[in-house]
Amino acid sequence: MSSDTAKAEELLRSERERLVRQLAELGAAEDGELRSDIDFGGSFADAAAVTAERTEVLGLVETLRGQVEDIDKALERIEEGLYGTCANCGKEISPDRLAALPASILCVECKSKGVTV
Repeated sequence: MSSDTAKAEELLRSERERLVRQLAELGAAEDGELRSDIDFGGSFADAAAVTAERTEVLGLVETLRGQVEDIDKALERIEEGLYGTCANCGKEISPDRLAALPASILCVECKSKGVTV
């Protein structure tokens, strides 16, 4: 494993831990499931506010969970020795892209085409 890959792995693991902590602070498990003991309020008068707050929390949880999944995919590619190569076309992902977005598993060209993996 190159030193750049080792640094990327360390950064990705650290970022993953931060995201999992944020999920926990929002009352969600690592898989994005909300704990059943979360209370968004109970009075009828606050129903709209509660619904808005719950919708906001669910949106944040979904975003964070997606970021964790992206990091997990990048970590898998590191373990497989494929980090830095596009998961779609196999070309090298530019070092600048990896520096800016270490969880990238697609090159700019494939990402701009809307490829998903």
